[in-house]
Amino acid sequence: MPTVTLIPGDGIGPEVSRATRKVVDALGCGIDWEVHDAGIPAIETHADPLPPHVLDSIRRNKVALKGPVTTPVGSGFRSINVALRQELDLFASVRPCRLYPGVPSHFEAVDIVVVRENTEDLYEGIEFEQGSDRLKKLRGYLKYEHNFVIASDAGVSVKPISISATNSIVEFAFKYAKQYHRRKVTLGHKANIMRYSDGLWLKTGEKLAEQYREVGFEALQVDELAMWLAWNPHDMDVLVLPNLYGDIISDLCAGLVGGLGLAPGMNLGKECAVFEPTHGSAPDIAGKGLANPIAMILSAVFMLRHLGLDDDGHRLEKAVATVLAEGKVRPPDMHPHGHPATTDQVATAIIESL
Repeated sequence: MPTVTLIPGDGIGPEVSRATRKVVDALGCGIDWEVHDAGIPAIETHADPLPPHVLDSIRRNKVALKGPVTTPVGSGFRSINVALRQELDLFASVRPCRLYPGVPSHFEAVDIVVVRENTEDLYEGIEFEQGSDRLKKLRGYLKYEHNFVIASDAGVSVKPISISATNSIVEFAFKYAKQYHRRKVTLGHKANIMRYSDGLWLKTGEKLAEQYREVGFEALQVDELAMWLAWNPHDMDVLVLPNLYGDIISDLCAGLVGGLGLAPGMNLGKECAVFEPTHGSAPDIAGKGLANPIAMILSAVFMLRHLGLDDDGHRLEKAVATVLAEGKVRPPDMHPHGHPATTDQVATAIIESL
């Protein structure tokens, strides 16, 4: 009987987590849940948004299912999502974006997988606050040593991209493409502008691609990639991107397949895996029963497969697809005709389709 760390999160997190647990339990696959708080509830009880015992639980169980957690904008505590990925070395963020029959979209048959490097880039958190003594020293050093002038009223973030992290994520993308019989890997970059960070990413990725000639490969500037996704997403298959671009592009791809309410995610490392929906905590609708639980339920599908429970994962995905295709039960974000379904009603409909 596998034990899974369950982190309900905050905002709508507890609602979609409760619905997902209810659905997974209905499968009868015997998962034992070890529940721990993170985010705002953990601050209230432990004065820490990510208490050490939460990390200990994930390290012990190796697998976690996590609801969305609020990250304050511009101030407050550091992103728990980023901290989890870095503490557990969850270097690969995988965000499948598949269009299910019955879901409103401008396109048909979209099936894209975004593979995002998860540990460095601008999300490394190396920042210098405007007006701080640390930034004054940095400005002085850059002016004296390199004649780079940074405005006195600027804030600064540092963007590290390493050969080792790039090799790990690009190799992961190629192995994923081979394992799941995908057509090609597209590497996104902005090497024409950031020659020493994105340039290293591009050069390293192109060199590694030579080892996987049986998989198609192309490199596109990230702005051109965004244009192609909006124009002809059917040409895209597996996308591999640095951290920030991957975050943005995965949300764009979610928009192609019905929105973030249908976008699952998984964060994978060599030892641990954390499965979570792509969307945020949406505190403005928390407690109203308006949250769409399908993104988290689909995240649980990938969790089940990761645990070797392939039949249960298939049953659950098939049930979700059935509910979406029938179109009778739809949450508010899917623009239903008539009365939108509550979070619990969506979960109940999926259970009835198992």
